[in-house]
Amino acid sequence: MNENELPVKELVEKATKMLEFSYVPYSHFHVGAALLAKNGTIYTGCNIENAAYGPTNCAERTAVFKAVSEGCKEFDAIAVVGGPDGVIQDFCTPCGVCRQVLAEFCDRDFKIILSNKTGDVKIFTLEQLLPESFSL
Repeated sequence: MNENELPVKELVEKATKMLEFSYVPYSHFHVGAALLAKNGTIYTGCNIENAAYGPTNCAERTAVFKAVSEGCKEFDAIAVVGGPDGVIQDFCTPCGVCRQVLAEFCDRDFKIILSNKTGDVKIFTLEQLLPESFSL
């Protein structure tokens, strides 16, 4: 799917809606994600923190794990937004662990959509954000 065919606005809106569900009593940094499956289904996720830090799960991985747990393993794009106290400010890119999880299930041309407080959008491919990734 090329960039012009992506439902960018819908994905950003769904990711933004997920900010309110974040559980972030430690960092207060809310992140929301909306993952577009090749079949058209959109899986959403938010970040969920834990006092032990290690068990914390990012919004992107929450969305991927929800999809995979429901039998979906093919994806076209993900929108990611985030900000302190749930207020979007700058672009919020996936962390390295999330990029590697995306690489497990997504092609190198998989699209990562970011939006900031003014609604500007940047779209990257997974290859741009994680060159030379580990894969099967």
